Amino acid sequence: MAIRPDQDSTTAGLIASIAGRIPSRNLHSLVLWQLGVAIVRGDFAEGAILPSDTELLAKFSVSRTVLREALKTLAAKGMIEARARIGTRVLPRSRWNLFDADVLAWHFEAGPDVDFLRSVAEVRIGIELESAALAAERRSDEQAGHLVAMADAMGEATTAEEFARADLAFHRAVAEASNNPFMASISTLVEVALTAVFTISSPVSDKAKLAQTAAAHGAIAEAIRTGNAEAARNTMRAVISDGFARSAERMATK
Repeated sequence: MAIRPDQDSTTAGLIASIAGRIPSRNLHSLVLWQLGVAIVRGDFAEGAILPSDTELLAKFSVSRTVLREALKTLAAKGMIEARARIGTRVLPRSRWNLFDADVLAWHFEAGPDVDFLRSVAEVRIGIELESAALAAERRSDEQAGHLVAMADAMGEATTAEEFARADLAFHRAVAEASNNPFMASISTLVEVALTAVFTISSPVSDKAKLAQTAAAHGAIAEAIRTGNAEAARNTMRAVISDGFARSAERMATK
């Protein structure tokens, strides 16, 4: 398990870049990245004991301090637990902090399945429908105009990365227009997952679907502009559901 130096060229590295989270290149981060992806991928199953420090030190060729810091970070994310005379055990996924940007990025680096994408969509529905409704009630005229312009710009994307950046910016702006600091914070917490989903579900290869997606976001923007909270909820639900359907279809054809 050699440390990979080109972390920012990976799928999750691209996602992190789009979301504004540039991966660090220091040894601690690289060891953390390798172990995190390996655990998420199932190389070390839930309940399994990780290799000893001696074995991990030999694999990574780093100092004991660097390794211990990486293991401490994984423990803080709820992924592992060290016990005297037993070793370091991988905890059940139910204990993992899935709102953590690293843990989310590792899932997309390892390759998420449809069930994981469905779970992300369900969380988005739980959060973003109310965010859109609040935005319809509280947005400023400037925010409303900005959302309309952003929806129009989505239709001009020519690459999956451009689409993901535009889509993420739109949904961030909706959260900000809700004028609820908790909505904005939650949106930030899940931005890596949102960026990944937007990248996977990008319709840029099909101009008709791209136009349809831009129009759907335009419907959200228009509902918010006119102060129609119920329409904002309904149009947001349709956008999230359609994005999940595109992602699931794309993964099924791989």
